[in-house]
Amino acid sequence: MRDKGQKAILNWSDQIETLGWRGLVWLPSAAGTARREAAALWQARAWTSPRWVSLAEPEDIEPQAWLPPDKARTRLGLEHDLIVFDAVTEGDFDADAFGALSGTLRAGGLLVLLTPPGGATSSRYMTRLLERLVHASGVARWMPGSPPQLPELPADPPRREEESGDSDCLTSDQAEAVRRLVRLRRRRPLVLTADRGRGKTAALGIACARLLGSARHEIWVTAPRSEAVEALFQRLEVLCPQGRRQGNRFSEAHGGRVEFVAPDELSARVESGEMGGQGSWLLVDEAAAIPAAMLGQWLAAFPRIAFATTVHGYEGSGRGFALRFRERLERQAPEWREFHLSAPVRWTAGDPLERLVSDLLLLDAEPPPAMSAAGLEVTHWERQALGADESALRGIFGLLVQAHYRTTPADLQRLLDEPALRIVTLAAGGHTQAVAVCADEGGFEPELAERVALGERRLPGHLLAQSLAAHAGSRAALTARLRRVQRIAVHPQRRREGLGRRLLEHERNAARNTGIDLLGASFGAEPGLLAFWQALGFRTVRLGLSRETSTGEHAVMVVAPLGTHGEALAEELAAHFQRQLPTLLAFELATLDPEVALALLAEGPSPLLEAGEYRDAADVAFGRREPALARPALQGLVRRAAVAGRHESELAWLVAWAFQGRDTAWLAARAGVSGRRQVMECLRDAVARLLEGDSALS
Repeated sequence: MRDKGQKAILNWSDQIETLGWRGLVWLPSAAGTARREAAALWQARAWTSPRWVSLAEPEDIEPQAWLPPDKARTRLGLEHDLIVFDAVTEGDFDADAFGALSGTLRAGGLLVLLTPPGGATSSRYMTRLLERLVHASGVARWMPGSPPQLPELPADPPRREEESGDSDCLTSDQAEAVRRLVRLRRRRPLVLTADRGRGKTAALGIACARLLGSARHEIWVTAPRSEAVEALFQRLEVLCPQGRRQGNRFSEAHGGRVEFVAPDELSARVESGEMGGQGSWLLVDEAAAIPAAMLGQWLAAFPRIAFATTVHGYEGSGRGFALRFRERLERQAPEWREFHLSAPVRWTAGDPLERLVSDLLLLDAEPPPAMSAAGLEVTHWERQALGADESALRGIFGLLVQAHYRTTPADLQRLLDEPALRIVTLAAGGHTQAVAVCADEGGFEPELAERVALGERRLPGHLLAQSLAAHAGSRAALTARLRRVQRIAVHPQRRREGLGRRLLEHERNAARNTGIDLLGASFGAEPGLLAFWQALGFRTVRLGLSRETSTGEHAVMVVAPLGTHGEALAEELAAHFQRQLPTLLAFELATLDPEVALALLAEGPSPLLEAGEYRDAADVAFGRREPALARPALQGLVRRAAVAGRHESELAWLVAWAFQGRDTAWLAARAGVSGRRQVMECLRDAVARLLEGDSALS
């Protein structure tokens, strides 16, 4: 029976290869049986590039063919003809790895998925996935002791992509993308979007090769991970055989080069003036996984820039990217251009595996229809019910995807399986218009809190409480009960109507009624987000000292008190943070966005200035006093203006000088002047305006 089953599967693989398709083979069985069947299929053919994905190294499989799920991204840009994905043990399915590796299969390739049989899992996520597989078309089901159930194939083969007319490109879409990249014009950014497997990264590499050949000497490339641009460098090596690759740098024989630089390093070098400027080129791949603020910085620094991103992908959501970044593009570069690659490269149109993976991982989840804000009702979802309601699940996940460009398939797993998660929605007519995802933290005994604060213990799932204990020294943050807002999303057509505020107010009341002390959140420090949370009464209690590699921003934590104990704890945490803030801005946070620094300073108390300090400030504004010698007085004046609600860009510029010690070159560039003399004139004028507007002097 086994030999007949293998033969049937291999014959089916040959058939779908003639169609230019790939296939999913599903083995729902006990661990030993499923792995034996998969190993036999592995040995039944001389596969050219097989890969076995599992947490533990499998027996009887060559070690170099084994891949742990967390290493899946190291295979991006490569191709496989067989992938065995072992998820037969509870908790072994890695959605991000599954999504990433499915895109590396070429036509005729098989993705063999091992899972427990239906009813043998306690995971809500796996229960849904198995049910979708049972009812999906295009799946080859191989039950233990039975011949494989193979899907019917079409009598008429699908229409293949016409020749591109470009010997280096596999599709006409790819050829057009290359043409647009090579002809990139100043201050006319190009946005390339594509589903997975459309050859956009290879298109970047082909364009780089042609630019080097036309005497373009220096091209910078960035992406969330260097593995994401492996296909770019592979195309360079093929098309520029006289060049030389050293890691993530490719040097052409005549001196030109293409070099990868990580996003955080790129931003730091742009900030210092080392990169960017006239004549510079930057190609950004998987832009959806990079914060919009960082992309905006590069947009301003590089005259010629292109952003490429996957629309439905494991790296992040291109739809969220488009929504958030489009406004910035319109503002900074209104002549930007867009091109979408639709034709697949490794397979042909109608490929059943692409459709299956999109359905299983909800890569194609879209927001539900927009409804009037009138008549919206609050629903608290039990996750068992949500996992069984595919329409509601798709709507909720679609909102989360469009609201946050770093939403990945693994977030769906957490949504359904993470312990103690709360999902609350605002919906009308069955269509979700806003969603908040929260989780409870803290509530630990004093002894455990002490050990966490000393760094002796770590508590997964208690991000806010543990961070405040470990970094702010607050044992009370662990003994108190906290509720953290992990995500909040509002329908793109219902924004600025108060739906987010309404959801948070509901959660605030619900938490208060169940004895929660603090409602909190953690997010990337950005002026707009800070303003949203501050307007709702949240106060900052911690700011990360370095940029998060995942967001490129400093993580900020905010809390709102829910009762007497919470009031005291929030005041203690906020006061502790405000005492530290000036010193941190002078050292560890010296490169923090001054707009963010200004927003944080505005949360503190308004200092009382003595007559002598006002005189010092006046001597700077109206005399010739060296500003550095009156810095304490000027810091106090700036803080008073911030607390009073003055948040103009000039005040942020003063924060950069007074608190962060930014150098003259940086200050001059931001003020649009040149030289120290003009910077000092700007500074004196700004101080004069602060004095004129200070309420204590009126």
